Amino acid sequence: MAKTPTQAATIVFDLDGTLVDTAPDLINALNFVLEREGLSPVPLHAARNMIGAGARKLIERGLELDGRLVSPQDLGRLTGDFIDHYAAHIADFSKPFEGLEGALDDLESSGYRFAVCTNKLEWLSKLLLDRLALSSRFAAICGADTFGVSKPDPAILRETVARAGGQLSSTVMVGDAGPDVGVARRAGIPVIGVGFGYTDIPIADLKPDRLISHMRELPAAVEALILPRKPALRH
Repeated sequence: MAKTPTQAATIVFDLDGTLVDTAPDLINALNFVLEREGLSPVPLHAARNMIGAGARKLIERGLELDGRLVSPQDLGRLTGDFIDHYAAHIADFSKPFEGLEGALDDLESSGYRFAVCTNKLEWLSKLLLDRLALSSRFAAICGADTFGVSKPDPAILRETVARAGGQLSSTVMVGDAGPDVGVARRAGIPVIGVGFGYTDIPIADLKPDRLISHMRELPAAVEALILPRKPALRH
């Protein structure tokens, strides 16, 4: 029997590299900025693991590859230009990871609620999920600017769960990188790592509670973590 809304556990997802393969559009926006500054573009395969700490950090990492340092003012200008270009091309090539919608369907049928907790700006996150027709699936979509803190600060996760109408005691985090594992650990909740995302440290080395290599494995991983914590959730 599906859970009622008051019984529903919450699954909080990272966005880039977890729900959606956004690397092509992010790196295209990065290369737009770099090439305009007279710098070499970054190949997609080499840049995937630079993603995950926000636009400003991505640009810093792109500049570092060319040995370039810029002033805070110039970095702010480049970040603004990056965001403008990225927003205009946010879903040119980005797409949900294979198996995502089927996994969400299975979990939703069991009564789970979903939320997004990302270090991407909130409005860009909502724009991306709108373009991919996914926004309606999430009870809350929160970014680095929503509460003024970023992962791994646990406040962003706690506030995201509250906004979604959930409880930390029945929440699981799903993510692809250190900030996701870190925020879950600091908030005291279990975390599922996905092996297909963007991380400079292999996700297995970060010791998530469960590790999946495809979204079809997500429902079983969630159940394995939720049921021991809250056995009364299912009837």
